[in-house]
Amino acid sequence: MTRLGESVARARTLLSADLSSDDTVRELLQETRERRYLDLTDLSPKEQAELIASRTVEVLPGVEKLAERIEERRSAGEGLHIKLGIDPTATDVHLGHAVPLIILSRFQRLGHDVTLIIGDFTAKIGDPSGRTAERPPLTDADIAHNLATYREQVRPFFDFEKVSFRQNSEWLAPYTFPELLGLLAQVPASQLLQREDFRNRLAAGSGLTMTELLYPIAQGLDSVALGCDVELGGSDQLLNLQMGRKLMELRGQRPQLVVTMPLIEGTDGSGAKMSKSKGNYVGLSAPADDVFGKIMSVPDRLMEPYLKAWTEWTDEEITLALGRIAERSMHPMDLKKVLAGEVVAALYGLDAAMAARAGFVAQFSKKSFADVESLPVVDVAEHGELPVAAVLTTVLEFTPSASAARRLAKQNALRLVSEGDSGQSTVVLAEADAVRPLAEVVAEKLSGTKGVAYLKAGRKLAQLTGR
Repeated sequence: MTRLGESVARARTLLSADLSSDDTVRELLQETRERRYLDLTDLSPKEQAELIASRTVEVLPGVEKLAERIEERRSAGEGLHIKLGIDPTATDVHLGHAVPLIILSRFQRLGHDVTLIIGDFTAKIGDPSGRTAERPPLTDADIAHNLATYREQVRPFFDFEKVSFRQNSEWLAPYTFPELLGLLAQVPASQLLQREDFRNRLAAGSGLTMTELLYPIAQGLDSVALGCDVELGGSDQLLNLQMGRKLMELRGQRPQLVVTMPLIEGTDGSGAKMSKSKGNYVGLSAPADDVFGKIMSVPDRLMEPYLKAWTEWTDEEITLALGRIAERSMHPMDLKKVLAGEVVAALYGLDAAMAARAGFVAQFSKKSFADVESLPVVDVAEHGELPVAAVLTTVLEFTPSASAARRLAKQNALRLVSEGDSGQSTVVLAEADAVRPLAEVVAEKLSGTKGVAYLKAGRKLAQLTGR
């Protein structure tokens, strides 16, 4: 079994346990945090390609081609040469910016070589990808300042000591006008104008400069200069990345493979890309408590893409965790706390993650149910033969009808809670559980638990005795 396989086997056991338990979560975060530094060179070329592809939008011209290129380089005793271009256009770095660095970290740990191209030349043009207006050019001082800030903030996700840095002004600044004309004569204008963002801007009557049209050419020349095997970029960069393949072909080079990554949706759930301008971002320099709280505020549907983007979990592990939510053996809040802990642990360490978790629980979770006065009590020995829905309706009068009780279950709002010295553990009841006898459900769901038991229906709570 590979080192990754061994780690996944250990994590699967923890993911099947009680993720409302601090001890279980600490052990899981420790395992998955160590995986961020795990040597992955024992994976086969096919396994390597599939691991990379599992977190990307596209691998062009195909995942099998990536595996073949890895095999070829490995046979020669080499690793792939991977390229990522960075235009340091701002000082505010958020989790969305970390996504390509996490993929690059995996390439590093798979045994490949990474080059970061600092777009000191292209930043003065401004990448038009996804823009509705021309981006203001930057000065050399702006670029230097932004780069220093960028490196410092994304450092937790990427080992900058094992990377080569190049500035694209090295080859773009000396490029002569006759050379550029000769190159442009081989590139159809239609290829440059097929970009949807360009077409939309022209249709709206907005300006479009020649420098923006030439940006993909400049980025493609980066690929020519380095002769890389693979270039990474966001999915909105696809046409720029494909231009690199075309220019390499024109120069008689073997075209690079293209790996595109997803654009991360912002925390507000509106569907818009994470960005500071929209206020829907998680800043990498934000305090641990703020990072934890911001992630806890996101809609449940974002847990899957966020787990894929920012953790080292495999698809198998994510499917297992989400499956537990679907089958109601785990509450979504418990998984979201683990996700928030993963990000804080990456940025600030395991102790900071557990402290942020404890702080969130203390601030936002319910107090101990033992402190709640005048709770209604249900004797399981006396009423245990009644269906749970009937107990809620006729004994406790929490719901007006059995169908209302079933609706609560369908909404994940019907739960059994056990509270003891180690804290609370919660089991979410399914709609089918609402029509089963109370005693049967309690015996099955709270088997092996100690402490006081409670039945919770929405915001209403009753203590269970005699179980």
